[in-house]
Amino acid sequence: MGATVLVAFFAFGLGFYGIAVYVASLQHVHGWSAATVSAPVTVYYVAGAILSAWMAGAYERFGPRLVVTGGTLAMALGVTALGMVARPWHLYPIFLVMAIGWGSMSGAALNILVAPWFERRRGLAVSLAFSGATLGGVVVAPALIPLIAAMGFAPAVMTAALVMVAVLVPVALVIMRRGPETVGSGPDGDPLVPRPSRPSAADAALSRIDLVLTWRFWSVSAPFALGLLAQLGVLTHQVALVTPVLGRGGAARAVSVTMLSALIGRLVTGFAVDRLHVRRVASATLAAQSLGVVFLTGAETAAPLYVGCVLFGWGVGNLTTLPGMIVAKEWPREHFAVLIGLVVAINQFTFAFGPSLVGFIRDGSGGYGSALALCVVLQLLAAALVLRGR
Repeated sequence: MGATVLVAFFAFGLGFYGIAVYVASLQHVHGWSAATVSAPVTVYYVAGAILSAWMAGAYERFGPRLVVTGGTLAMALGVTALGMVARPWHLYPIFLVMAIGWGSMSGAALNILVAPWFERRRGLAVSLAFSGATLGGVVVAPALIPLIAAMGFAPAVMTAALVMVAVLVPVALVIMRRGPETVGSGPDGDPLVPRPSRPSAADAALSRIDLVLTWRFWSVSAPFALGLLAQLGVLTHQVALVTPVLGRGGAARAVSVTMLSALIGRLVTGFAVDRLHVRRVASATLAAQSLGVVFLTGAETAAPLYVGCVLFGWGVGNLTTLPGMIVAKEWPREHFAVLIGLVVAINQFTFAFGPSLVGFIRDGSGGYGSALALCVVLQLLAAALVLRGR
């Protein structure tokens, strides 16, 4: 569990929450528009989504040691190269390299890493693992802002990448295992019992098609895809959004408040979700986050911005963990890895367009108001849709 928390910490700290810092810094250093910097981010998440759909097979074939090590090196190389760009088109190949790391260590990968080790309290286990992702937002993204101010953009991102490699590569190579059976145990530390034989490749493919062609599957994928589309659009532009009111120091505090709220929300949900109706929890989370975006829209003083960060942050962590919890509760264990890979791939492909969507609307309208209003509508629609599943 500790190793998975560290993977989530760096993958999300540098590969998800750090994106907002990169976008704002690249705009400041090069004078590029929000749309110019946001478009490569969309390519990044689309590529990550494609990779996520195949993560179950990659982890099955190569094991977590090789996949996490390779993903770490790819992410570090891409983050370092961001400090060396001279033209906007340079961002596209750099973000494609980063996408290898993101696809290898983000949502689907974390669920695949945790699932074999837990059965009875998988909801809590997934929440604890993903708490590393939220901690990455609490620590890494806010730390990048003063680090860039002190060292400059290029040295700061290189330093962050080297720290990730120094921590994650030894952890992956020394600690990570394929599953509890490799240490003579079953899930949750129970005695090891033989598992039933796996279905054939043809049966597995047929089951995948049958499961995906149902409203039940899309009642998980569609609402979280819409909610995350709005969430990532806001997150990517959060630093640029709040800096005019709060200043650079206040923007760092706003990111910290958002991530601290995300951490608390994730832990509270994790401890309670195994005893609650998960879809209702998801709907309430989306509604609360949409209210947070309302507070962020057009705020001219610090107080409503911080209130918006708290409400918005509550859903930041949960929207990445709740899909896995619903899949774990509503489908058999043998389908989990394939289904969560597909759900995460669809979600990532959809939310990949969030940064560009917000950036283009912002550039076209001259402000963030219209873009944030659209995000509110998308999250309320998602809150309603998730309740329509069984």
